[in-house]
Amino acid sequence: MDPRRTVSSTERAAPSHPPDTYEDLVADALAAAEAMSGWDFSYLQGRTSGGELSWSYPALAREAVSRSAALLDLDTGGGELLASLAPLPSHTVATECWEPNVRAARKRLEPLGVEVRRAQEDARLPVADGEFDLALNRHGAFDVDEVWRALSPGGIFLTQQGGTRNDLELNAALGAPPAQDVDADECARTLAGLENRGFSILTTQEEFAPYAFHDIAAVVYQLTVVSWVIPDFDVRRYDAKLRELDHQLRTEGPLVVHNHRYLIRAARPTADTPAHR
Repeated sequence: MDPRRTVSSTERAAPSHPPDTYEDLVADALAAAEAMSGWDFSYLQGRTSGGELSWSYPALAREAVSRSAALLDLDTGGGELLASLAPLPSHTVATECWEPNVRAARKRLEPLGVEVRRAQEDARLPVADGEFDLALNRHGAFDVDEVWRALSPGGIFLTQQGGTRNDLELNAALGAPPAQDVDADECARTLAGLENRGFSILTTQEEFAPYAFHDIAAVVYQLTVVSWVIPDFDVRRYDAKLRELDHQLRTEGPLVVHNHRYLIRAARPTADTPAHR
């Protein structure tokens, strides 16, 4: 979940909370990360800004949902986004792998009539063949074959993903190597996988949106929760670099990174097309 405003206002913005000590901010961020439920990034509001994309995934998803009779939300997290799209089709299913998120999603979504099914990583989805006419996935892993199987002919798949060059300035600021191959074209690879399976690509967009971190608490929270950015991240291991960055944030202003995002909207044709393999 990404709080968004334009970056020009971002760079002028400042956190509204008092200038606590480095130790206070780090302790607060770690406590908030520990208490995080689902996929809720509200802690970053007022501490980060920017990241506007030319598209709005929630708006695109809401439009698609309004035309759907059977909806699947893949990797729903705590169900935060899906709940915001209500009213939902009478047959709506959400899948999630991580048990704490499954519990959070059921608490949030079951009152809306949504069935939350526990999925297993790298396994067959707990759905019937052709059960849905719309599948949503924002920043979650997915298997192209399983998405194809879940959709009925004519069904739509709408996904937004993070690219391999996402927020690389965070890694640079802390002297940590990128966790992924930054030269890999993940958008092109995903498109090729969908097309090879037989999907028709309806929309594709890719952008690098500036996004600002205003204090060290935001940095620590982000890297603790989104642990794959710097896999060995630990505040003790990175203490010296974090303190340097804290000083920079206080004296020079926000650290601006770039959110690498791509959007794909694809359709399973009404007449099945053999995969090109």
